Amino acid sequence: MTRMVMVMVLALGFSVMDVAAQTSGGKRAPAAAPQAAAGTPLNLNTASASQLEGLPGIGKATAERIVEYRQKNGGFKKPEDLMNVRGIGEKNFLKLKALVTVSAPKGEAQ
Repeated sequence: MTRMVMVMVLALGFSVMDVAAQTSGGKRAPAAAPQAAAGTPLNLNTASASQLEGLPGIGKATAERIVEYRQKNGGFKKPEDLMNVRGIGEKNFLKLKALVTVSAPKGEAQ
């Protein structure tokens, strides 16, 4: 009996979402910002704020601070520089480390 109720609630939930999508002109909410392709780290020196938002734990405000840091400092020289951005500490950086990379900032050789 309990499983039947759970199935009905789940089915009802999906039905409500479908009806909501249909009554809003058939448009669904936009998906989250696209992330870099699997296995392709996001370049901190070229990524847009919306691309940065696709990283785990990075919201709009933090993404904007990353872009601002990049502009004020001439780019990131190493991924660890990300910890200089307010809101990104060591713990958050460790989650992002494998997902980001940097190329030499404009005007500098690697």
